[in-house]
Amino acid sequence: MLTIPLPFFAGFIFVLTLHLSLKGVEVAGTRRIFNAFLALYAAQGVGIGLRFGYGVESLVPFLPITASAMPPLAYLAFRSLTALPVEKPWAHVLLPLAVALSVTFARQFVDLLLFATFVGYSIALWRITRVGGDEVMAEASLQRMRPALRAARLTSALMMFFAISDGALAVYAGFYGNAEVPLAVSVMNLAAIVAVVTYYLWPQMPEASPRQVQVSAPAASSEDDAVLACVSSALETLFADENLSLARLARKAGLPARDVSVAINRATGLNVSQFVNNRRVMDACRLLDETQKSATTILFEVGFSTKSNFNREFRRVTGKNPRQWKARDRSTAAVSGDGVDLVAGKQQVGNIQQA
Repeated sequence: MLTIPLPFFAGFIFVLTLHLSLKGVEVAGTRRIFNAFLALYAAQGVGIGLRFGYGVESLVPFLPITASAMPPLAYLAFRSLTALPVEKPWAHVLLPLAVALSVTFARQFVDLLLFATFVGYSIALWRITRVGGDEVMAEASLQRMRPALRAARLTSALMMFFAISDGALAVYAGFYGNAEVPLAVSVMNLAAIVAVVTYYLWPQMPEASPRQVQVSAPAASSEDDAVLACVSSALETLFADENLSLARLARKAGLPARDVSVAINRATGLNVSQFVNNRRVMDACRLLDETQKSATTILFEVGFSTKSNFNREFRRVTGKNPRQWKARDRSTAAVSGDGVDLVAGKQQVGNIQQA
């Protein structure tokens, strides 16, 4: 009976998880790098499965080379989502080239080079995710920034896991032979499957605003107010795009992404995603008041992509869910200044943007 080795499943599950986490990332060039990384990862899983599951030894010379190409691709793919420039991209071909030369002329160095490649890029990728601020994943759509950040951390952790486990396996095989290697490979891939599934199913914590995290943040300056005015003007033509990213908003405003993020944080106490969602909720409130459209129709029109995110952000801004907002006593709300009532007109926009 035909059996399917665990590396097949491990590769498929990881590729599917990263694909779902990175939906909405459509930056020119970035998607191609991600696709190359995901295709290579899946191919590597198939290759390992064929070797250890079916004894296809002809793949042995190629697996180290393809493995060494994955960390640079992963790093470049996630790095391209940040506001940080990629310096000397050509240098990232050096380690895979060194592995290819080692496979051909000096096989005793292959394991060491692979270990250095996976550990080095794991640390480099993890350092990107620890920079802090919204600009870390500035090119990802605002609704995909946190999933993209989590995906980067998962990829970094898996690279470190495979570096350590493969290194330990190479040392073991050097002393005791290869008899137990297929079992060890299965255990490693089973652990990777558990880690990826746990990552995907683990609930994300509610997004905290900068004021909740940084109580003693510096006060906003007149420069921050000027930046906020430019960003608010740019946002008027972009807020309804569900794939809007910090980088695109900053380009529209003619400002660096970091300056936009910092100014919004200091001037409003919100992060960029919350600031944009406030504008979306403002328009959703207007549509609920002025039209007979359903909340489901409206949420897509104003730029949200999921009902859960829309409801959560709507309640954060207004203190009500869409049904309660629609049914409220508007005359009472107008008198009491309820939530972010938009009936009063332009004056309420500022209240929403700084809620």
